[in-house]
Formats: sequence, structure tokens, C-alpha cells
Amino acid sequence: ASSLLAFLLLLDGGMFSPSSPPTGLLEKVFQYIDLHQDEFVQTLKEWVAVESDSVQPVLHLRRELLRMTGLAADRLRNLGAHVDLVDAGFQQLPDGQSLPIPPIILAELGNDPKKPTVCFYGHLDVQPARQEDGWVTDPHTLTEVDGKLYGRGTTDNKGPVLAWINAVSTFRALDEDLPVNVKFVIEGMEEAGSLALEELVQKEKAGFFSSVDYIVISDNLWISRRTPALTCGTRGNSYFMVEVKCRDQDFHSGTFGGILNEPMADLVALLGSLVDSSGRILIPGIYDHVAPVTEEEKRTYEAIDLDLEEYRNSSQVKKFLFHTKEELLMHLWRYPSLSIHGIEGAFHEPGAKTVIPGRVIGKFSIRLVPHMNISVVEKQVKQHLDYIFSKRNSSNQMTVSMTLGLHPWVANIRDNQYLAAKRAIKTVFGTEPDMIRDGSTIPIAKIFQDTIQKSVMMLPLGAVDDGEHSQKEKINRLVSPVGAHPSLHKPGSSHRCIFGLSLAWTSIFMLFASHRS
Repeated sequence: ASSLLAFLLLLDGGMFSPSSPPTGLLEKVFQYIDLHQDEFVQTLKEWVAVESDSVQPVLHLRRELLRMTGLAADRLRNLGAHVDLVDAGFQQLPDGQSLPIPPIILAELGNDPKKPTVCFYGHLDVQPARQEDGWVTDPHTLTEVDGKLYGRGTTDNKGPVLAWINAVSTFRALDEDLPVNVKFVIEGMEEAGSLALEELVQKEKAGFFSSVDYIVISDNLWISRRTPALTCGTRGNSYFMVEVKCRDQDFHSGTFGGILNEPMADLVALLGSLVDSSGRILIPGIYDHVAPVTEEEKRTYEAIDLDLEEYRNSSQVKKFLFHTKEELLMHLWRYPSLSIHGIEGAFHEPGAKTVIPGRVIGKFSIRLVPHMNISVVEKQVKQHLDYIFSKRNSSNQMTVSMTLGLHPWVANIRDNQYLAAKRAIKTVFGTEPDMIRDGSTIPIAKIFQDTIQKSVMMLPLGAVDDGEHSQKEKINRLVSPVGAHPSLHKPGSSHRCIFGLSLAWTSIFMLFASHRS
């Protein structure tokens, strides 16, 4: 739904008629959404049931990804879109095996040269999810609790992709002409680093993307439960693996404990040297190229609607490292962070086992911010770990590798697309949007910006408590926004919003109607 909003915002250079939209069109839209809510939920249920995990390199999960791609392609074809499934080749694994990369969907509706063309990007793959990881419900069975739809992929990113498709289908069902040409780029490897996508964008720069005027991405969240947001930046990501090896087989601790350098002890020391208890990264030089904070940026943080106590409660944590809104947001968005993710090769099952792992691999990543160079960071990390390891005088072997390197992205908030979006959100929702960044990494934004060189905007559709990547991922079925346009508060059911995304649809329809009037 957000892409449609974006191209609405930019029609006629982003300027819209100040007149109100026709009541008849709004009534038809509200009625259609209300009447078809259960159908929309059922489709989301079918999509959530597909275990389209791209992170774990397992053949049966790749088959699920292929099935998920087919479902989305069929739905677009049913809307009359021209759909190409572009072969993306194979992913080569460290053990020599290869797995198919799901094809990338390129779809388009309309090619009228008199209309602007908006391209929507989304992804169908998800993070791993098992109920034993801490889910209260089956992560692949859509479950509604108190108006919240729980399941893996609901907010990241199957729900937003479906919102776009449903918005187009609503226009079709109401026999309303789309005032723009629409293109879709939908992949299945975003959670694994968007393998093959950059190559495709480069290849299709003079083809599929040549007619694109605006690009919109809906793959992140608001910072609030109640205030809409526009995202104008994301952090990059460098993912590292550090292996410590004595031998391929494990040892019995009763037979070998105390007479050799244990790989796990070496690895724990290495990982413990990376970051201190205040969250500061201890790798020398890592902060040297971080962009300085400007006064304008400080004012942006001050204006953001964030209740720290509410944010802490919704995050279910006892305490944050920082005590002010501004400090927290800067360390979440515009400063680098280092996170330790896990150890491969160590005993982790329930119960007790007196084993000494013979080979262990630690996994950590550094979120990068503007002006940081991926190659420089890689060199700094390796030099630091080499130094720490040398001090231990261990007889084991250490190997450090960077397996992923993704750049940060920052938009120009004075771009016409952002200025128009701010005006539209103010008109529809009765409030200024929060201008936020995202602490996570969305590689396609930087790829589009550098390659297509068109306006790229992120318009998040999920609330801050949607729990993407967590064991409580959800999306709201019903939303009644405070301060919204009076049309959204009409008595009865028509103020309700499927998935929490029909707010975006409503703004779309209102803005289309305003433009037409």
C-alpha cells in the first residue's frame, strides 16, 4: 500500500488538490475493505503457512521459497499483471554444495507513457521460526489474539506485500482506473543478503527499471504505536565468523580437560573482547569514520514521538543502556553497534554433556553507519582479533572471515517524494510523521539509489510492537487512529483497518480522489 501512497504523493510534482475526496468513492472503499477483510486474512494465513526461510541453507526450505514465489506470482497474474520469474541461479555453500536461489518476480501493470511509474519492492522470505524457540503459537499458523495476527512473516514482509497487492485488487474490483503504472520487484532472499538482486538491478537498469519514476519500500516499522513515520535511513551490516579449531572431533573433558588449549575458552575470550558492558565497541579505530551529528539531526530526534517507558515495556526489557530519547535513538540509528549472535559447534541441547568442542565458530555482526567503509571495518576486526588471540599463546588455529558486507543508506528528506509524503500524512492522519531511521539493514534501498538513481522512499506500515524477527511477530488487524481524518472515525465498522495497513490504503484512496477532483 505504501508504494501507491508514494506515487499518489508525487503526481503533478507532489502537489495535490486541497479539495476533499468524493464521499461516494470513500464509501465504496470502506465498504469493500470491510466486506473483504476475512478474505484478506485468509490469504495472509495461506502465505504464513509457507515456511519460506532463506537463512537456513536447507533444500526443503528452498522448495518452500519456490512455492511462496509461485503463490505471489499467481496472485499478480490474476490481477492482470505481466509477470516474469527471473532465474537467479544458485547459492554456493562453504561445503561445496549449491542450492537454488528462488526466482525474482518482476511484474507490471500498465505502460501508459502519460502516467508516472511507481515501483514497489518487497520480499517473501522470513527468518527461521520454531515453536520451541519461545513462540506461544505455531509461527506458521496465523493466529488471532485480541485483534493481533501472530505468525512469522506477518509484518516482515508478507503482510505489507499483500497490502500492496490487495490495494491494487481493490481498485480492480471497484472498476477504478489506476492513475499510475505499477511495477513490482519481489524477491525471496532478503533475509540472506538479497543474493542475486543487485546483479538483476544492474542488468535491468536499461530495461525493466528504465521507465520507473519513483521507488517505495515498506519493510520496516514505526517507532511508535500511534504516530505514522517515514524512514530516511538504515544501517549497513558486516557479518563475521571467527573459527577456533584444535581438531575436527570433540574431546572428553575427563580425558583431556586441563592439558590443552580449549577452543571454546579461546573463542569466549575473543568474543568478550569486542564490546564492553556499556555497548561501546572495543575494536580500535571503529568510530573514526562515523559521520558527525549535526544540529538539524539533533532537532529531528527531539521531535520524534517516543515514550521511553512505553518502548521499554513493549520491548519487554528491564533497562536500556541510555536514559534519554535522543541518546537511545542515536545509538539505535546513527552509531554503529556490535551484536554477538551465537556459537556453532558447542553443546547447546538440554541436559549435561561433559564434552570439549574440538572446533567452534563464533558469529557476530557490526551495524554500519554513514561514512564507514566495509573494507576498512573488515581489516580493523581481523587485526583486533589477531592481536587478542596472539596474547593467549594458544596452540589452536583461528580463522576470521566476513561473510556479508552491506552498506548503510540515507535519503534526502528534502526530496519531493518525502515532502509530499509528509503533507499527505498530515492531511490524512492529522499529525506530522516521525522522520526516523531504521537500525536494521535493507540492502535494496542503497542498491536502488546507486543504480537506478531515482527517488527511493521508505514508508513503514507496521507498529513498533510488531516484533519482526522475534517469537511474537504480529500485525494488527484493526486500528482506529487518534487524530485521523474524520472519514476514518465514521461510526460502525468502516473505520477499521485490515492488518493495520488499510490506513495506508485509505490515504491512497483519499489522495487519488483529491487529485481527480
